[in-house]
Amino acid sequence: MEHIYGTHDRVLVLFSYVIAVAASYTVLSLAGAVGRSKGKKRWLWLMCGAVIMGMGIWSTHFVGMLAISLPFPVAYNLNTVLLSVGVSVVASFIALVVISRCKQGILQFLGAGVFSAFGISAIHYIGMSAMQIKVTYTPGYVVLSIVIAFVASYAALGLFSYIIDHGEEDNHWKKLGSGLIMGTAIVGMHYTGMLAVHFEPRHHAARITGVVLDQKWLAYVIAGGTLFTLWLSVVGMFISRRFSNKDTEILVTEKWYRSLYENNQDGIISIDLDMRIIGFNPAASRITGISSSAFKDQNMMFILSIVAVEEQDRMQKLFSRSFAGEELSYETAIIHQDGHRVEISVVNAPVMVDGQVVGTYVIARDVTEEKRAKEKNHYLAFHDELTGLPNRRMFNELLSQTIEAHSETMEPFAVMVMDLDRFKIINDSLGHMYGDLFLQEMSSRIRHSVVNENVTLARIGGDEFAMLCRFSRKNMNVTAIAEQMVAAIEQPYRLKEQDFYVTVSIGIAFFPCHGQDEVQLLKNADTAMYEVKKNGKNDYQFFSDDLDEQLLQRVEMENDLRKALERGEFILYYQPQIRADNNHIIGVEALIRWQHPDKGLLPPGLFISHAEETGQIVELGNWVLREACRQMRLWQDAGGPLIPVAVNLSSQQFHQYNLLGEIMGILEESGLAPQYLELEITESMMMNASASAGILNNLTRNGIRISLDDFGTGYSSFSYLKLYPIHKVKIDRSFIKDIVASSDDRAIVSTIITMARHLNMQVIAEGIETKEQLDIVVESGCRKVQGYYYSRPLPPEELEAKFLLATQSL
Repeated sequence: MEHIYGTHDRVLVLFSYVIAVAASYTVLSLAGAVGRSKGKKRWLWLMCGAVIMGMGIWSTHFVGMLAISLPFPVAYNLNTVLLSVGVSVVASFIALVVISRCKQGILQFLGAGVFSAFGISAIHYIGMSAMQIKVTYTPGYVVLSIVIAFVASYAALGLFSYIIDHGEEDNHWKKLGSGLIMGTAIVGMHYTGMLAVHFEPRHHAARITGVVLDQKWLAYVIAGGTLFTLWLSVVGMFISRRFSNKDTEILVTEKWYRSLYENNQDGIISIDLDMRIIGFNPAASRITGISSSAFKDQNMMFILSIVAVEEQDRMQKLFSRSFAGEELSYETAIIHQDGHRVEISVVNAPVMVDGQVVGTYVIARDVTEEKRAKEKNHYLAFHDELTGLPNRRMFNELLSQTIEAHSETMEPFAVMVMDLDRFKIINDSLGHMYGDLFLQEMSSRIRHSVVNENVTLARIGGDEFAMLCRFSRKNMNVTAIAEQMVAAIEQPYRLKEQDFYVTVSIGIAFFPCHGQDEVQLLKNADTAMYEVKKNGKNDYQFFSDDLDEQLLQRVEMENDLRKALERGEFILYYQPQIRADNNHIIGVEALIRWQHPDKGLLPPGLFISHAEETGQIVELGNWVLREACRQMRLWQDAGGPLIPVAVNLSSQQFHQYNLLGEIMGILEESGLAPQYLELEITESMMMNASASAGILNNLTRNGIRISLDDFGTGYSSFSYLKLYPIHKVKIDRSFIKDIVASSDDRAIVSTIITMARHLNMQVIAEGIETKEQLDIVVESGCRKVQGYYYSRPLPPEELEAKFLLATQSL
């Protein structure tokens, strides 16, 4: 049997490959649209993809068929050709649907690949059957072509799925490379299939019943038309994608705006030019308390109706300005639906379209808490938090304003500075909480006694107050105010089941004679106040030039005091304590002196108060303890009597946190046994019973002896004796001074001695200066005495020679 093998037009073969590549590229571009689309749009893009893919594969095969050159004309059955087209499109559609609706996996790729391979193979062999000539096939090549069709389909659909899942439609180089691979696979399938074809020319003439076509030109027309169609598809997809991107941008922008609008913590209300509310967010409902349904379609007057009455006229004017195109920011207040007032910060933002105002946004923020916090901070900036009084800053401003107001007429007014006496003792012994209660009570007393429209009271420090009195010195109102304050403060205050007493020291300065600015006036009033403290406290005093000189001297003294310890200018004197019935020395009291380089030997009364004020008293007291213990151990080692040395403790020393550790360290350092150290304390140190008892018990447990100094001068002296481990009481010199002439003093001394004896305490009388005083004390039962009658305080060498190493008694 004669078989004819055709030759191929190389140009048309190239065209068929270009069509396959273009179709593959176009379908890969469509994959992105399929991935982005939902609902009907997705089905539309699937159909477009099926048509393009089917027509591309069909055109590749048909052009490839037309590329064959045979020695006789060939007719084609049109119906069969159309059938091959339909099969190609349907198979492509099914394959695309399967792969787009399934998750990535081998099974779905295999299924879709089978459908696609079926379509490609059907196109080829149905198309071949459309030729009006008998053909036969070599089975091996047929099978190979179907395998190639399956492999090509599997690869193409895999790339399609990858494009959908990874959004790679913008990667043109990847799509072009994929198209080249797919085009090669499709063309390879076709021409492999053509290798299986054998034409039988003897049957040719009888079977020409269709239309005889010019194969070459028809192939060019189909190739060109197909490429043009694919180009239009790509352009259409590009345009569609641009519109889709634009729609997506608009949709995304709208969603961003809507999210910002709905989730904004500020209330937003949209109003159009008809003054109608056209939009509002949840925050607007929360701030106003008005539900969404109540807001809807309301007139702008509805908003004005919830504005605070005093703000409504202003708000209406501001809204008018906003509708005229002006952006405004302001604060106002509304009444919440539950009745409380809400402070809000408002921004009126006009909405402009083509340069015309079409409405406005009302953006409101609830600043109620912020405003309260700001007001509170402002209040605290100018007021004392504990007492509610004006603070130093506010007082200085008021004083400055008053000075300015009086500068032209020079009309006088007064400035007072006052300090609570003995408050530090209460604060240290009872603790800051009770100290604060005490300050509140004292400030309340002053307010209720003297403060009025002409008098301003301020707290300018811990226990320091200042007062601005718009009274002149001439009519003496200032004196009356000072006396009222002294009387109010000295009344007892009940605290922790005890009565506590404080007094006040007041210094007064007048404008303009004592200063014409706030700094000078306060300084001079302060100077006068310190003079009161120096002279016994619980009084008031006017500033004078003499006080100014004294202030300079005090500053000089404090400066010298800071250097005195470093320079070793302090020394100890010792006053003997004598047993009157045998004149034996039973102890010594250490008394500090300052050997000033310019002023000579200074007694403690001239510098101890300065040490307390400057905070040097603890360091100075520890030096006294160390030096006294060292000296007593030296005397004992030299053969002197085994007697105690008494050392006075200041209040600050007594309440220092490491008092016991400090004292025990000094005893260990000096080698003095604890029983030879006697600590003298005052009643004022023991107001806080629990704290003081703990300190004293720790001291006595370690062998240290406690003496209560100045006994009888306090307000609750007798109550302390049963609470604390006290070994000795010292009768204050104020009772001894007039004991010869005063029967009352004799009775008090006798009572103290009797009480101490019954409590198993030792008692010693200090300040004995005459034989008459000594006789009365001894007759009352007190044998231990101290005073000038026996000896003034002596330096160590004199005391040693006169008392400690003497061979006979006095």
